[in-house]
Amino acid sequence: MTVNASISMSDKSDTPTVIDTTNTILLEFSEILDMDTVENGVKLYKVKSTGDFIEIPCKIIIDKSIPRYLIINTNSGTNLPEGEEYKLTVSSSIKSNIGLSLTQDYEGYFSTGYSFNLKSNGMAELNNTRTLIICISDIHLGDKRSIDNGYGWFYKNQDALVKFLTVVRQAPHVKELVIAGDMFDEWVAPMDATTFDGKNQSEFVDLIAAANLEVLAAFNNIINDGQVKVTYVPGNHDMLVTSADIQRILPGINEARDTQGLGAYTPDGRSEIIIEHGHRYDFYNAPDPISNRTVTNTTSILPPGFFVTKIATTSDLEKNLPTGEVPQDSYDSLDQSQQHYFYYWGAWRIVMAKKPVKDSWDDKIIKTGIDGYTDSYAINDLIPHHTGNNGPLDVNLYKGIQDTWDDRQTANNVPVHIWTTTAITAGAIDLVLDAQAVSQYFLNPDSNKRIVVFGHTHKALIYPFANLKLQKTVYANSGTWVDKGDPTMTFVVIIPQKSSESTTEYITTYQYSQSGTITKLDSSVITNMK
Repeated sequence: MTVNASISMSDKSDTPTVIDTTNTILLEFSEILDMDTVENGVKLYKVKSTGDFIEIPCKIIIDKSIPRYLIINTNSGTNLPEGEEYKLTVSSSIKSNIGLSLTQDYEGYFSTGYSFNLKSNGMAELNNTRTLIICISDIHLGDKRSIDNGYGWFYKNQDALVKFLTVVRQAPHVKELVIAGDMFDEWVAPMDATTFDGKNQSEFVDLIAAANLEVLAAFNNIINDGQVKVTYVPGNHDMLVTSADIQRILPGINEARDTQGLGAYTPDGRSEIIIEHGHRYDFYNAPDPISNRTVTNTTSILPPGFFVTKIATTSDLEKNLPTGEVPQDSYDSLDQSQQHYFYYWGAWRIVMAKKPVKDSWDDKIIKTGIDGYTDSYAINDLIPHHTGNNGPLDVNLYKGIQDTWDDRQTANNVPVHIWTTTAITAGAIDLVLDAQAVSQYFLNPDSNKRIVVFGHTHKALIYPFANLKLQKTVYANSGTWVDKGDPTMTFVVIIPQKSSESTTEYITTYQYSQSGTITKLDSSVITNMK
């Protein structure tokens, strides 16, 4: 005989499923039951952090019209408390009317997720204590020029973000708000526009602030209240924004930086959590403190992704161009440097196929005016090409970049160095970038991290994994707030164990809407983090 439950359950205590709370569980047996064997055969327990179990009084009702079904109701008739782990047992002493039984006792584990809200009266299960960590990323605030000319990534969602920040401010259970990179956008501009519109970097940040006064006021209201700790982590699109810029616009905000253009944040007392943007592991978008310094004669750090963004912005403005026809090429050299150049060329080929432009690749059409760059460049300055008659590959900008990735990783504090080819792929395939949470933290013997949050890819997700100690870990991506996305206006919420006796910590992705509703996208749970 077999049995199935109406809710999803796990057979392991350390990996319970997450369900919406309920007061009823339906058990369906494969055979008609012998009613006399059912009593005391089904038990429901709350799991404590000590490993002990507390039985929950329940009524077991037999559906006489379909005598294969048992209905389990809480005695009180109320839903099971949220934020807890439960164990359901079904004894093999229960028999069918012809004497069949389960081959062994059934055990299933599940946890009840929270009915999350950001209302002023809070979440009853949390008793108005401030424990929640909310993470957002990839807002991409742009200047008025980008808004007026239709190439900025963030405008339509301004009002929604202000409303969201307002409810975060009033919610009595929020402890921290973390901005995991790309809050400001200094990259998105077409090829024929100087990036800073004739201003210097600091002045351009002020232009962005002027175009987003209500958004920044909403952040500053939270900071000034002093009830919610607000932390900023740099992303790739705002890697040049200095601490002085941030403090001028958002005075008193906490910043997490570890080298120029990068940062990672671990909340106080939560050493097992780390939040960063994720561009550290992306060949195209990690800061490059090596290439082109003989070109700029400055301590420039802009990676190739900056130029990719300008090309893509022009392509998006030109609209409806046919897919780009990029010349095929091949290179059979066994020299690793040349092979990496060819792989880098291949990534550019994908970029130009997806984001074609009308201009000639030989025209000096890419204006700069950023990070020491003053000249205009051609697309072909960026793409590797054969020298001479099918000679070795070379490139004008980012010359030798294929050989310096290891040095870039050292400069950028990458915990576990990754192959050049993997890093190039991470710039094009989101899953490769997301997988770095696993290799950098969960499979790193020097890491104790069990919850990792990135942004960067603009795709909110939850991915459970197991570390080297076979403990459950969770990677989450906070997604984006840009105008176009599927979904957009997303965020991650971390809710720790609500008491010393509770076992479960929840990591959940949500989506906010223009109307103010909040929709759960996905959720996972880790037990006994403390």
